[in-house]
Order: sequence, then structure tokens, then C-alpha cells
Amino acid sequence: MDFMKLLKSLEDLLYEMVSWLVFYPITMWRSLVSPFRMMQYADEELEDRPEDRYSDTLSPPLFLLLTLLLAQAVSSAIPSTYADADLPPLLASTANLLLARGVIFGVLPLVMAVTLVRRKAIRLTRETLRPPFYSQCYVATVFVFVAGLGLDLLLIPHHVGLTAGIAVVGVATIWYGSAQVRWFKHDLGTSTAEGAALFVGRFILAILVILAVALMIGWALRNWK
Repeated sequence: MDFMKLLKSLEDLLYEMVSWLVFYPITMWRSLVSPFRMMQYADEELEDRPEDRYSDTLSPPLFLLLTLLLAQAVSSAIPSTYADADLPPLLASTANLLLARGVIFGVLPLVMAVTLVRRKAIRLTRETLRPPFYSQCYVATVFVFVAGLGLDLLLIPHHVGLTAGIAVVGVATIWYGSAQVRWFKHDLGTSTAEGAALFVGRFILAILVILAVALMIGWALRNWK
């Protein structure tokens, strides 16, 4: 009986992983071309029963983790002035590096989600934070992937990808900012100018927190005995 349960679990796991080949590109495409609709969709799906949620897409956190894994593969294929040998030994593992990146880049949707909850004067709890965080994961994932590609181009030796890298990062930031301004306008009732100012402030804050978290993780791992 235990062996049959194991086989059933493996069967379900295999189907789930293979289905990602279909639903990952669907989720990426929808997030790219209709970011605001996907943010609304994330909220709506949380109202369904757990087994019925995100039936035609990937869940937002899973989408973020798979995209970070894909970004790792893309980054490793692009020549860089940054040496992997500089990474702490614990980050030599793909799983550990993915987990660290998940924590680091999860800061971006977290800051925006906390902002929305606070601005709505709602008590900050795990449950009140979940809907905006899930909404933010869709757009943050696209931004992190595209902007990360731009940064990889910037790090190509001899400045070969400098112009392209700046352009890619710029386009990604404008796309991300426009999605956030629309989100703030809809959920908080702000004007375009107020939404833009709110986005810029929180975006800068998120980048500073990301840098701080990355430095703390790097320092902790380098001093790990």
C-alpha cells in the first residue's frame, strides 16, 4: 500500500512538472501583455477553493521561483566579468542559490504589497498580505527576468552589451512602473502623479532593501563555519 501511494505521488509530481512546459509560457505571456489583468486574476483565484486555484496558469510564487531558475541558466550562458568563484561555497549549489535569489527578489513584491495594505489602513497579517503579494509576484517576475537579462548584458566583458543592457533595463523599469501606477490608481484611488510618486519611492526602497538583504546573506554565508 505504501509503495502504491509513493507511485501515485510520483505520478502526480511528474504530471505537475510536465504541465509546467505548457502553463509556464502561458503565464509569462499573460503577465507580459496584460500585467494589470494578471494582478486582478491573482486576487480572484485566492477566493476559490485551494484545489481550484490557478488551474490555467502557474501560482505566482511558483512562477517567480521557476523564472529565477531560468534566469540562472540564462545568466550562466552569457559571458560575464563577474566570477562565479566569488560566490560563497554554500551558494555553489543550484538549490541554495535559487533559494537565496528567491528571498532576495521576493523583497520587490513584498514592499509593494505592504505598501498597499498600509495605505488601505488594513491590519497587516499573513492573510491580508497574501493577496497583494500574490498579485505583485506576476509583474515582479517579468521585471526581474527582463531587467536581470539587461544586467547580464551590462556585465559582458569589454562593454560589448552596454548599450543593449541599458536599453533592456530601461524598458523593463518603464513597463514595471506603468503596471504599478495603474495598480495603485485602481486599488488606492490615487491620481497618476500620486501613483507614480508612490511607485518611485517604494521602488527605490525595495532596491535598497534588496541590496541590504543580499549583502547580509553574502556576509552570513562567507562567515558560515
